Amino acid sequence: MVKKIVTTQDAPEAIGPYSQAVCAGGLVFASGQIPLDPKTMELVGDDVAGQTEQVLKNLEALLVAAGSSLSHTVKVTVFLTDLSTFGAMNEVYGRYFTDNPPARACVEVSRLPKDVLVEMDAVAIAAS
Repeated sequence: MVKKIVTTQDAPEAIGPYSQAVCAGGLVFASGQIPLDPKTMELVGDDVAGQTEQVLKNLEALLVAAGSSLSHTVKVTVFLTDLSTFGAMNEVYGRYFTDNPPARACVEVSRLPKDVLVEMDAVAIAAS
């Protein structure tokens, strides 16, 4: 089995010893994305809706770089620092996944990198 590392300047660079995304076994595994502008590496959005928008743009860029897309996503995990913001996150999320949305888990966590409000990772079908 071959493992292919995916990198793109259209999503934030890895800020630790991990890959932005990895293709293996016909799938793309996108690392957790936080709301960083890939050009400046600065935080985008001061509420969960604005941050969710940037997180999904980052995930989309990674999947496109891997030859996939949000429409080929099969699983998303959402991490929120406050589950009471679920509705605002979900409203933005729903604009990105309109038809045949992926499976999803959403969990509340005590803290995320750079004290952001939301992080998401994804698994998608790789380009064939």
